[in-house]
Amino acid sequence: MTVMDHPTANTTGAHVMAAALARHGVTEIFGQSLPSALILAAPHYGIRQVGYRTENGGAAMADAYARVSGRVPVVTAQNGPAATLLVPGLAEALKASVPVVAIVQDVHRKFTDKNAFQEMDHVALFGGVSKWVRRVADVERIDDYIDMAFTAAASGRPGPAVLLVPLDVLDERPELTPDAPRRQADLGHWPLDRMGADPDRVSEAAKLLAGAERPVVVAGGGVHGSQAIDALGRLQELGLPVATTVMGKGAVAETHPLSVGVVGYFMAPGARAAHQRELIAEADVVLLIGNRTNQNGTDSWSLYPEGARYIHIDIDGGEIGRNYEALRLKGDARLVLSQLCEALEAQDLSAIHTRRPALETRIGEGRAAHEREIEGLIDWDAAPIRPERLMRDLDTVLPEDAVTVADASYSSIWIANGLTARRAGQRFLTPRGLAGLGWGLPFALGAKAARPEAPVVCLTGDGGFGHVWGELETARRMKLPVVVIVLNNQILGYQKHAELSLFGDYTDVVHFTAVDHAAIARAVGCEGIRVETPEQFLPALEEALGKAEVTVIDVVTDEKAHPPITVFQGKEALDY
Repeated sequence: MTVMDHPTANTTGAHVMAAALARHGVTEIFGQSLPSALILAAPHYGIRQVGYRTENGGAAMADAYARVSGRVPVVTAQNGPAATLLVPGLAEALKASVPVVAIVQDVHRKFTDKNAFQEMDHVALFGGVSKWVRRVADVERIDDYIDMAFTAAASGRPGPAVLLVPLDVLDERPELTPDAPRRQADLGHWPLDRMGADPDRVSEAAKLLAGAERPVVVAGGGVHGSQAIDALGRLQELGLPVATTVMGKGAVAETHPLSVGVVGYFMAPGARAAHQRELIAEADVVLLIGNRTNQNGTDSWSLYPEGARYIHIDIDGGEIGRNYEALRLKGDARLVLSQLCEALEAQDLSAIHTRRPALETRIGEGRAAHEREIEGLIDWDAAPIRPERLMRDLDTVLPEDAVTVADASYSSIWIANGLTARRAGQRFLTPRGLAGLGWGLPFALGAKAARPEAPVVCLTGDGGFGHVWGELETARRMKLPVVVIVLNNQILGYQKHAELSLFGDYTDVVHFTAVDHAAIARAVGCEGIRVETPEQFLPALEEALGKAEVTVIDVVTDEKAHPPITVFQGKEALDY
């Protein structure tokens, strides 16, 4: 029984808000005590606080929680400087189409526009990084505004919604009538509303695909967001080859004979999909699903063929045709894919079936060519250690139910290129909305909070890890055991290599002094392991995966190692 079952004279706005959050399935709030009244009321409604150390880390935790759980998360912050630190995390969620509800304490209503402590224009602050910003000024309207926030976050193209709450509203006592009707809806899942596409356009798309000679599918992160894994698998089984973006990785099993792999800006020699590029470049019909056709995913818009016909499925009509004029299938990916499969099954697919054996052979030959090529490019026994060796070892022991998380920059590429999605729906989380450094560890903690039974492994560089060392204490305190692999090369790798590639020189601050990240882990009570030779890594990893505690594996890696980024290909300055 909750407090709100029997309203009393002691019930405050904080209780009303906590009850509303519980109604939407909220069981965790990513917060740091503020708004205090709400955090104190929350346990009475089955809601615990996951206490982050920094607000930007908390926003990233909420983002990953949403991606893994399918629920809409809540992150809270104080007004002023704390609120400003939410901005990067909400910006990532906005660009990556991930719902987050941010509840931000505001100053007392009587003190508005009087230069109260840490007062600022939060509406302006959050306007560019959220879908919706409102201020609730009446305790009687809390339920209304909470519902509006969850609706804004989870409907249409998902994204952040920000609710500003003056601290006195949470202390005020509403006039509650025991028999008054109250809101009952649970709006805390996403997608909140599913809609199909125009049936006539679906039929047109089916005919276009059935009549194509070289069709290909490129699935983006919207497939995961829509939980459209099974529907995409059904489409693939009809005989269509499927590639993914980095955010779409895991949408199909990469062991499937019609899976092309991750395509985009790292398809130079050494890339898993290096020998599949022509499948994309020579396609006559390209089906895009939940795909923003952004710069990295299209290799600066050079990968996709100019003369092809495009079909684009997306919940956001503004993304359809943004960069490639397309047959518009606006709607939820799962529903539209189901519509499309039904329409395709009514077509004559004999040509697709006839071509399938040769297509599977071609994809298989491309995979084999990569295996031969990589053996000649990588010294697997080198010390300092090559990241490719770490990914190969991780790939051999990573359970299919694990959630693998990467920081931005090279870490996202190492995971996307080096690990294998062995089943459709396997999750690989990467911050690709804006790709800011420092997301790896908090992403891992949010994923672990969402799926405590699943192993969670985080890959981060020493540059990104330096942003969020403090969250190791959060992980230990909140009992969120994750395995963190730090690629310790003592440089900002992407920055240095990009500068060398462009200018033949590099700025001096891309180099760091030596840091023992294993010692940092031990200093906050976590397990810390230092790895300096390649044969040490796999035993350390297996030990870490077998423990229920936070473990940091600090690996000394080769600073010259860089992923197979196409614009780096042939740049002599990188052979330093």
